[in-house]
Amino acid sequence: MRQDDSIGFIINQAGRRLSQLLAIRFAAFDLTTEQWSVLSRLCEQDGTSQKDLAVRVGKDQTNITRILDQLERKKLAERRTNPDDRRSFYAFVTDAGRDLQGRLVPIEQEVLASVTEEITEQQATILKELLIRLTNKTNELLQHYE
Repeated sequence: MRQDDSIGFIINQAGRRLSQLLAIRFAAFDLTTEQWSVLSRLCEQDGTSQKDLAVRVGKDQTNITRILDQLERKKLAERRTNPDDRRSFYAFVTDAGRDLQGRLVPIEQEVLASVTEEITEQQATILKELLIRLTNKTNELLQHYE
């Protein structure tokens, strides 16, 4: 089988190209797509542990620490010590972070609308359902290696 025919390759290419397009659009706001994913998750559930945030974003804790460091330098997020365990921290979005997220959501929606303009609503729904199933199955298989 040619690599171009591999569903894994096709999914990876689509994701990478979409991330590149978002990165171009977010560059004016000095925010990477990795930082965007963490900021968005914090806006959905503020005050979450770094461990839970790593799971929700799909990154390891080392990467989450690095991304939170960057978001803190930009004053978009902050970490506070867990009162029950001084070795762990909770991450919070700042007012500036929430404001930026609000400004970037329409840009993300515009990008997604432009790349899916030739896909019907029904096709988009099926695509999302299939990608969720693939992700869930992959997560299930990954648990065997953890």
